[in-house]
Amino acid sequence: MLIARALVQETDHLLLDEPTNHLDVRYQHELLALVRSLRTTTVVVLHDLNLAARYCDELVLLHGGRIVTAGPVAEVLTPQTLEPVYGIGVERLEHRGFVHLVFGPGGNG
Repeated sequence: MLIARALVQETDHLLLDEPTNHLDVRYQHELLALVRSLRTTTVVVLHDLNLAARYCDELVLLHGGRIVTAGPVAEVLTPQTLEPVYGIGVERLEHRGFVHLVFGPGGNG
């Protein structure tokens, strides 16, 4: 509802903090696809890195309140960057032109 209100006001910027929280998977994708289609600058806080990889153009990775790295998805979402931050192994896969991350024991984390 808050996103709809912002759209009616014809805002040129949106700031969204975990907009997919508590949504089923289908609706997470529908919401982020809608936001991506808008002609507005949008800053989104997401903890789901696979959603970020799918719908964001640029990422800023934070750890301990500091920026670890920032840039395009392909540069930010790498095992070398993510494993030290999250302390868990990361495997990066590409499928149908999208980055997918698999987390689990192993790797450098």
